[in-house]
Amino acid sequence: MAVSTWQVLVFGVLPYVSFALFVLGLIWRYRYDKFGWTTRSSELHERRLLRLGSPLFHFGLIFVILGHVVGLVIPKSWTGAFGITAEMYHIGATVMGTIAGVAALTGLGILIYRRRTTGAVFRATTRNDKLMYVVLAGVILAGMYATIRHQVFGGSHGYDYRETVGPWFRSLWMLDPDLTLIQDVPVAFTIHIVIASILFGLWPFTRLVHAFSAPVTYTMRPYVVYRSRDEHRGSRVQRRGWEGP
Repeated sequence: MAVSTWQVLVFGVLPYVSFALFVLGLIWRYRYDKFGWTTRSSELHERRLLRLGSPLFHFGLIFVILGHVVGLVIPKSWTGAFGITAEMYHIGATVMGTIAGVAALTGLGILIYRRRTTGAVFRATTRNDKLMYVVLAGVILAGMYATIRHQVFGGSHGYDYRETVGPWFRSLWMLDPDLTLIQDVPVAFTIHIVIASILFGLWPFTRLVHAFSAPVTYTMRPYVVYRSRDEHRGSRVQRRGWEGP
């Protein structure tokens, strides 16, 4: 069966366009917007919801990413060589992936609610960030739906994306995408791939860029010196601001 035009665009063109925007966007942002390379901390405005939602979102997302790395980057034969059967992998990936997805989605929901209901935080949210939240929620929801639809209710082994989506993903990095592998991929996985590609294209232009900021020099920074302004301390007599020395 021949590869259709839309499959060429979705699986052969869109990933490269997304990756180009991702790389060039990061370079542009670092070169021309270094002061904006931040998540723009809002902890001073609200802490209770932040302390609940942020760990749920970040730790959930970390495990979601690790699951994708194992499923897409590591060939099926490699895990089999370590004695991990298809059924073992299916159960582990489904259970852990569902838990991580629920945690990430719950945390994201709390953070979006906090951002929308806290005036100062909402005013500091850019249009790009608002779009990013919609796309990020969409990619998590699409991934969870694909997992539940095809992994939980898809039989004993579910849909084995490691024989289709995984090899296709690796072929992208060889600059020779094998689109024949992806022809019969379920619609849920296709939607997940499309939204994920859009997210990576938007990434450098939103607050997600802070994920690439590692505090390497944090422990080597000089101490910040604080001096008391108590009028009973110090050798200088305290005066009002409009009085002369």
